[in-house]
Amino acid sequence: MRVPFPVFRRWRLSLLCLLLVASQALAQSAPVPQTMIPAPPQLAAKSWILMDADSGRILAEHNADERLPPASLTKLMTAYLVERELDRDNIQPDDTVQVSEKAWRTGGSKMFIEVDTLVSVADLLQGIIVVSGNDASVAVAEYLAGGEQPFADMMNQHATRLGMHNTNFVNATGLPDENHYSTARDLALLSEHIINDYPSHYATYAQKEYTYGGISQPNRNRLLWRDPSVDGLKTGWTEEAGYCLVASAERDEMRLISVVMGTSSEEARAQETQKLLSYGFRYYETLRLYDQGAVLTSPRVWGGEKNELRVGVDENVHMTVPRARHQELGARLDIGADLTAPVAAGERVGTLQVMLGEEVVGDQPLVALESIAEGGIFKRLFDQVQRFFSNLYSQWFG
Repeated sequence: MRVPFPVFRRWRLSLLCLLLVASQALAQSAPVPQTMIPAPPQLAAKSWILMDADSGRILAEHNADERLPPASLTKLMTAYLVERELDRDNIQPDDTVQVSEKAWRTGGSKMFIEVDTLVSVADLLQGIIVVSGNDASVAVAEYLAGGEQPFADMMNQHATRLGMHNTNFVNATGLPDENHYSTARDLALLSEHIINDYPSHYATYAQKEYTYGGISQPNRNRLLWRDPSVDGLKTGWTEEAGYCLVASAERDEMRLISVVMGTSSEEARAQETQKLLSYGFRYYETLRLYDQGAVLTSPRVWGGEKNELRVGVDENVHMTVPRARHQELGARLDIGADLTAPVAAGERVGTLQVMLGEEVVGDQPLVALESIAEGGIFKRLFDQVQRFFSNLYSQWFG
């Protein structure tokens, strides 16, 4: 069943109202002029991608699946695993880590931790995110996994879990290795998880400066100073990788993630990233269509203690569309006609399709929002008879 609905920008939509809007009235209305969207900008970079952080829609891309050296963008995964352990209470921010000689000797950018000193997990995480410390990255790898190689194995397991199919890590830092690679698409996906999975840690990515041991170092992401909407994520550079930047910005409740890899300078990576973000915010908007747990429909259930099942979505549903086309959004619910008890809460019972005009632009599982147990024997027998005549009626008159 198609359920068109009006969407006005940034409104929290009433789900019941969406399902009751008269489709014939909308169908007879005049066509809405489509917004003209120009081609995405072409950047002076090897690879790039622009993604909406809530809907996951890709707004622009070029060579987004090309395997490239990620340099210090690798540390996004290193930080993600630290945040995951913190979130699960497996480690605490004030836990102390003894700095090994290997961590202390690691070359490249440093937090300047000293060998055999004790450094807190919280300090090391800031050293990884803000000042891109290779020494801090090795220290947490040894703390969490006993060594950098087993930590790289953990990184790859989580990359697989997150759907990063063109990524392979061999270290926690991003120092060059021919078997160490990732892609713009995979890094955007990882950044989406950093933002959405562990939001309590995300503020660190906007930190402009970090001081440890009396040494102050700035965040190398220049956009943190130039654009107040930018609040992350990470820079990277090696001779092999060039200058890279994963950035995220939020304007008017819309959050975008951009990944730019292989530019010629710090200034170039900032400018090219700004082009991508400006394009996305100017020509698109992201709408929150449904809230997690809201009831979308209540279909008939046969043989249960209750006759109707509350059905909805198990996560917030967002959709990114060209600006001024939100009037064309609609929804179609596809649910089986013969739902039979028992039904468990969370069980998938159908599909929600989001339409932009006649085009399907997104789908989401419809799930049971409650459990319904089997009814007694007489209730089940009565429902069997009722369902038989209901199906017979549908065959004759449907």
